[in-house]
Amino acid sequence: MSTIGNTFRTGEPGLAELLNLVHNGDLQLPDFQRGWVWDDGHIRSLIASISLSYPIGSVMLLETGGEGARFKPRAVQGASVPAAKKPSMLILDGQQRMTSLYLALRSGQPVPTTTEKGKNIDRVYYLDVALCLDAEADREDAVVSLAPNRMRLVDFNRVVELDVSTTEKEVEAGLFPLDALFEASHYSAWRRQYQRLFRHDDAKLDAFDDFEANVLQRFLQYRVPSIELTKDTRKEAVCKVFEKVNTGGVALTVFELMTATFASEEFDLRQDWKGREKRLREKEVLRSVEATDFLQAVTLLASYKRQRTEGTGVSCKRKDILNLTLERYQQNADLIERGFIDAARLLVREKVFDARNLPYRTQLVPLAATCALLGERFESDVLKQKLARWYWCGVFGELYGGTTETRFANDIIDLAVWLDGGVDPRTVREANLVPTRLLTLQTRQSAAYKGMMALLMQAGSNDFINGDSIELTVFFDQAVEIHHVFPRAHCEKNSYPRSRWNSVVNKTPITARTNRIIGGNAPSRYLDSIERNHGALPDRLDAILTTHGIAPELLRADDFDGFIRDRACQLLDLVEKAIGKALSGRDSEEVLAAFGGPLTPSPVVMDGTERG
Repeated sequence: MSTIGNTFRTGEPGLAELLNLVHNGDLQLPDFQRGWVWDDGHIRSLIASISLSYPIGSVMLLETGGEGARFKPRAVQGASVPAAKKPSMLILDGQQRMTSLYLALRSGQPVPTTTEKGKNIDRVYYLDVALCLDAEADREDAVVSLAPNRMRLVDFNRVVELDVSTTEKEVEAGLFPLDALFEASHYSAWRRQYQRLFRHDDAKLDAFDDFEANVLQRFLQYRVPSIELTKDTRKEAVCKVFEKVNTGGVALTVFELMTATFASEEFDLRQDWKGREKRLREKEVLRSVEATDFLQAVTLLASYKRQRTEGTGVSCKRKDILNLTLERYQQNADLIERGFIDAARLLVREKVFDARNLPYRTQLVPLAATCALLGERFESDVLKQKLARWYWCGVFGELYGGTTETRFANDIIDLAVWLDGGVDPRTVREANLVPTRLLTLQTRQSAAYKGMMALLMQAGSNDFINGDSIELTVFFDQAVEIHHVFPRAHCEKNSYPRSRWNSVVNKTPITARTNRIIGGNAPSRYLDSIERNHGALPDRLDAILTTHGIAPELLRADDFDGFIRDRACQLLDLVEKAIGKALSGRDSEEVLAAFGGPLTPSPVVMDGTERG
């Protein structure tokens, strides 16, 4: 075996050697490996390939004993290995092939597999001696799989077509049991039985000699190309290599890797997260939080604390999570859980009620870590207002949609300084919403779109018919939807530009019932209908419309262009109030072209407060 640098070695261990290592527990799997899933057809094809000395691909192994291999091991399926057995190597790539071969050739047990249609079956495998020696036969046809009773039944299991339930019957049928191949005593006994039964049949004896030399010896001499990562390989490199070579199509999460790492220290991360997840998901707005988010928040807080004591950098990238120690996890996990709960309280206060309407799930990570850092100080209204301002700057600046780990690190450092009276965080300084962006906010897939709906809820957004605030409607679990103020049918009938009528500027939260009553009518018609059929007083209905940032006179006049320009002004006013600073470009050439005039700030924001 040759060594390349100090990262990996290459070699060609024998199949028999690898299967023995599996059987003895010296070769196991890292606990993060997913289960074995090959069906009967794949197993027979694999056996046929080896019987012909065809290549089956290489295996990738990891030498244990180093920092990179601190994963809890588990035995290959079918291997009876004592729990305390420490392997010398782990299988990173080749699990499906090695498990299939071990079960079929070395385990001495029936193989629990499936049919091609997914039905669970148990199988034992044979080689048909005559078919193996027939140059015209398909080798896969020579690989025979039978039920554990070693019979083949037909006619709805009423007729025995083949019975090789004893060694004598196997010999008579010319079927060699593959579970005898690597078991010396079993192999010898079977060979003696064959020679005894056909001692007077030279053709049969010659055939077995041929079979032994040209088929069975291929198994015994088969070599498997291997790449062995040395124990000096770092954990993040091991994980990256595993993902690159894993052909299962599903990438491992950092949570799965850390579960295997902590398991080596007798800590069940999966069970720990299960309890925390249940508690967090009691809060509607936290229902999208994933295990990886939680680990990243823990790593961020632990990294910040370490910076304060040791002067190290703050980081919560994947490699940092993978290097998180169990001690630091246990020191910070409860704090982060509390931090997520406090973050949920802040979001509900800001009228973000559930995960569906959460602008950025990712922004919860630095928010939860900062809340955990604050502890009891989170109860300060002044600090909550600052956190809310930072939050909305992130949403309307659309700063958490791409690679965010560096921003997370900056956030916790900047917020700690800012909340103690220091300078504004980078997220606050960098935030800006280009006014024409309003017209491209068309669906709730956008964080800024969801944020705008939350600000409208803050302003009231009372229902057109029942007058209840959206907050009250949500509390009583009534269906709230986002609908067009100028209905779609009306806009299409009048050929208004879709970029305007389908944008957030023409949308508002109302109940599903109210939307059905509005229908596709012009605003003047549906407002008249609400007054006539539901007893709404004109002044009260006008007051309700203003809670949505809608100018009643423009709506009653069916003035679409005037409404769009005025509503855009009011929405921008709300954003400026939320982020605590003016937006640039409200009178730019682009704005004049898109809206037909400048989006001049109003002296009074739509919620009734004066501008600062």
